[in-house]
This record gives sequence, C-alpha cells and structure tokens, in this order.
Amino acid sequence: MQIIKVKHPLLEQQRPTEDTVLIMGFFDGVHLGHQKVIKTGVDLARKHGLKSVLLTFDRSPRTVYQHETDYKYLSTMDRKAELVEKLGVDRLYFVEFGQAFAQLKPQEFVNQYMIDLKAKFVVAGFDYTYGKKDIANMQTLPQYSHNEFEIVTVPEQVLDDRKIGSSAIKQFISENKVEEANKFLGYTYQNQGTVVHGLQRGRTLGYPTANLATEGNQLIPSIGVYATRIKVGDTWYNSMTSVGYNVTFKENTGVTIETNIFDFDADIYGEYVALEWVKYLRGEVKFDGASGLVKQLELDKINSIKVLSKK
Repeated sequence: MQIIKVKHPLLEQQRPTEDTVLIMGFFDGVHLGHQKVIKTGVDLARKHGLKSVLLTFDRSPRTVYQHETDYKYLSTMDRKAELVEKLGVDRLYFVEFGQAFAQLKPQEFVNQYMIDLKAKFVVAGFDYTYGKKDIANMQTLPQYSHNEFEIVTVPEQVLDDRKIGSSAIKQFISENKVEEANKFLGYTYQNQGTVVHGLQRGRTLGYPTANLATEGNQLIPSIGVYATRIKVGDTWYNSMTSVGYNVTFKENTGVTIETNIFDFDADIYGEYVALEWVKYLRGEVKFDGASGLVKQLELDKINSIKVLSKK
C-alpha cells in the first residue's frame, strides 16, 4: 500500500493517473463499522478493475472546528495505516487538516478531493460530512458531484442494539469494558509507545515491569489491572498490566502503564512496543505494604494466564 501525505492543496504529482474508488472517512480506530465502509470500497474497486484509494486526515476535525485541545485517539496515523493496509487498500492519503483545508467550501472539497482524485465511485458512511453537516453530507453530495462519480453510502452498523462508533468504543475503554471495546473494534485494542525508566519497584517485588510512554494522544484504558499481550520486536509475549497511581507506596508519579512480561528477562529500555488489552481484571487497590501487594500480583498473574490461554 502506498501512503501519501498531503499538505493542502493537493499537488498535481500526488493525483492518481488512473480511475479510482475513493473511500472517505476519518476512521479513528478502524472499527467494524469503518471496516464495512472500507471493504465495500475495496470490493467495488476489484469488481471494476479500479484502484482503491482511502482519504483521511492527520488529526480529528474536532480539534480544528471545535478546538478540542486534548482529543484522545483510538489509533495513531501509523496504526491506522497498518489496519487499513490489512483491508486491501491500494493507496492511502493523509491530508493535513489545517485551517486552509478546513475552510474549503463543499464544492471546492468535492472538486479538489473527489473529482481530482479521479473517483468513479465515492464510498462513505451514512454520517460522513465534508463541511457543515446540514449542507455537506451524503444526501447533498449528488448536487456537488455533477455526475462525475457514483455515490455509495454505507448504512449505520449495529452490534448488540448499539451503533458501532468510535464514541461508544471510547466509552467502553474508559469504563473498564475493554472486552466490549474489542468486540466493536473487531480486534484487540492496543497502545503503542516506548519503554521508559520507572521507579523499578516492581523488580524488588519480583515482578519487574516495562513502563510504557505512549505517543500521539492515544486513549489509555481506565485505572486497573489487565490481562495483556505485548509485542517486543516481532514477538508477542503474555503479560499483565497496571494502569494506576502507585497508591500503595504513595509515589507521585501520575498515571503510569506498567507491564509485567511473563517468562521474559531482557533489557528493553528505549524499545518501541505494542501493548494489547485483552481483559480487565480488577481495579486499583491500596495495600498496607509490599507483602499484600505481592500476594495480589501472584493472583493477577494466575488470572491473566487463564485469560490469555483462551486467546
């Protein structure tokens, strides 16, 4: 899959040379609803012998239009590209969502980012917008398209009587329901980042941990202990992870992500890793001292192994 990063306006040399099926959306998390949209476009391209092209943005439009300063993402750009590539897309455009781009009128957007991308079909979800939602939506798109392309609208996708959407998934992740989030995502949620030095208290307790510093304003699961898997290099290892404040020892560290990797004894400081959140086990508990914490960690490891053996 080819990845093209666009700083508005789209340059002549960045435009496709052949007709395309254009798939539109922000696709944060590339959840099951997004996957339906993307697969619809990819299948259509294959059916008609066209290139499948996905156009998305480098940041959420909410950070520009609603000026949200602490928007949390389900996927970084790299992670989004990884998920999109698995679905068979030929070319991925990341457009920088700056002020000039945000001020495009609906007709200008259609001309420059649909027609100029040689779209013969435009595929998007039912709630896709390209400007103010009351005038720039999938229902009004025919009046801007000038019959240059066909429009394919993918309807709302529902699971357990609830719309599959990024908002619902974020709520699950923030409310100890990571298994529900995983069901709506269609894969196991993960964070990515670098292993950094912590206080190394886990080592003295017999449970050394890798401390993860995430990148790109990723959404972190709620406070608690989880059964997890961690990817170091090209290998996945079973693990358990605590998201918390180190309340037992009253250390003013802020929220930390500490992973105890099972059957592992390598120095991985500075390494880039991916951490999968499989199941929420329990909340954060304050113990009277180290012995109570160690007993709980022993139980957490047993419970994690039970969960992970079923994966």
